[in-house]
Amino acid sequence: MFDRFEVALYNAEVRRLVYEGSHHRDLKDSWSSTHFVEIRATSALEARRKIEQRYPRDRGFVIEAVNQA
Repeated sequence: MFDRFEVALYNAEVRRLVYEGSHHRDLKDSWSSTHFVEIRATSALEARRKIEQRYPRDRGFVIEAVNQA
């Protein structure tokens, strides 16, 4: 059975660049703020894994929270 989860995440690279007055070459400045992504998964751990595949840490994405919706 799948549940809905809300994942809060931002991009650390974009956040740093915007703070310095610059811009990321691929991502919008809005990624400096927290985005909320809804995902269906069997657990919070699975939701985190799915989001990490879509928004990888090595590209600067940081997960702030995973909450059941």
